[in-house]
Amino acid sequence: MEHARINIAIDGHSSSGKSTMAKSLAKELNFVYIDTGAMYRAAALFCIKERLIDGNEIDERRIPTAIERMYISFKYNAKTEQSEIHLGGANVETEIRSMEVARRVSLVAAVPEIRHKLVNMQRRMASSGGVVMDGRDIGTVVMPKAQLKFFITAEVEIRAKRRFEELLRKGVETTLGEVLTNIIERDRIDTTRAVAPLRQAKDSIVIDNSNITLDEQFDFLLSHARKVMAVQ
Repeated sequence: MEHARINIAIDGHSSSGKSTMAKSLAKELNFVYIDTGAMYRAAALFCIKERLIDGNEIDERRIPTAIERMYISFKYNAKTEQSEIHLGGANVETEIRSMEVARRVSLVAAVPEIRHKLVNMQRRMASSGGVVMDGRDIGTVVMPKAQLKFFITAEVEIRAKRRFEELLRKGVETTLGEVLTNIIERDRIDTTRAVAPLRQAKDSIVIDNSNITLDEQFDFLLSHARKVMAVQ
């Protein structure tokens, strides 16, 4: 039976395709999809707008007071049939995908106060079950008791090429070299930060999707989800 409302955690490296898989899996299972990467991008956009970032430095002294004004939510868009992220009531789904935000997101995500606020929000969203959540610390920090965990990765050059092509389709002007540099730097920050670094949960299932199709990857995730749901 597929009615068990389990929680599914999907972690992995930047631009490894976590969101694509998480969205597809949630839709197939009729679960709620929570894009934590979009939440951290929205937080980065907030910090940019509040002028809390200067170059590669963030003014952490002002963060605790500033984030009291940071309101992040998801609202369903019937036209796109997707949940879109809002910052302070404004739809920022497109704005958070810019390279300016991409260059700042790992910096912002490393700030303990910001992580604490967003992790608490994410845990509340998952409290009733039936959630597919993707990010960097879902299986290790946000949902350590999730009934099913995946860790998705791919070769960095392949991730960069996929991300570059995605940005081109969205009309974002950039270069493959810039995207590759950004992903390498994000990997470095994500895996070495002091608070909740990116790491594989011991009980997660690892998928290297460098040389498999989206359909093959989706079928793999779905088969595992159905097996776990059947015994809950």
